[in-house]
Amino acid sequence: MANEALRVAMAQAGETVESLAEKVDVHPKSAARWLAAGRIPHPRTRVAVAEVLRRDAADLWPEPFRRRDLPWFRPWAELEQDATSIRSYQPLLVPGLLQTEGYARAVLGTGGLVAPAEVDQIVTSRIERQSVLAADHPPQLIAVIDEVVLRRPVGDGSVMARQLAHLAAVADWEHVQVRVIPADSPWHTGLAGPFVLGRLPDGTELAYLDNQLRGQVVTDPIDVASLGRRWESVTGEAFPQRRSIELIREVAKTWT
Repeated sequence: MANEALRVAMAQAGETVESLAEKVDVHPKSAARWLAAGRIPHPRTRVAVAEVLRRDAADLWPEPFRRRDLPWFRPWAELEQDATSIRSYQPLLVPGLLQTEGYARAVLGTGGLVAPAEVDQIVTSRIERQSVLAADHPPQLIAVIDEVVLRRPVGDGSVMARQLAHLAAVADWEHVQVRVIPADSPWHTGLAGPFVLGRLPDGTELAYLDNQLRGQVVTDPIDVASLGRRWESVTGEAFPQRRSIELIREVAKTWT
């Protein structure tokens, strides 16, 4: 059975196999194969095709997206698994790849805005995502957080104590860095909002942004480069790795 959803989307967008292949930078034979059942392109290419056709990638290829993540997060979750490096800046929370189950559950359960069953699904998926850090060839992860992340209570004291202990332990891994921007630093560009930069095996750089409603994968090279400059700015404000781990362990003691 052919991929009817893709065929219809191409027809409605006025795209042929050849024109679509040119826009997403693949060989026309590859694009032709996508129309056959079971032919699923690389995650980065799925995102590019969806942008060209102005459709959700999950509508065109639902199989890879049958996860417990929120629908708008699934494209990034797929790309994250292929990344060779991930650089994450979070001014308010521990990054998802480094959250404990208790911390993630407390974040999602705050305010009662997410149904308990959905909280369970998202937490399970978030913990499953973290397996990428224990893979045979894990990505290099550099996470920069503000000191307030260590000191603002999420859940109770035991949740925070376990979260900070986990953060310090993972930061000792060879392929993981956690760096903290001290609380007495002045206003810096990162405080405009969180962002994540990812690099794929072929060198392609992508980014991810989110807000109160949803997130988006950023593929435009100019936008990604702009976020890269912001990354250089925020890392310049952060303590080195060793001092950051010392601070995390110091603050962890205050939660016990």
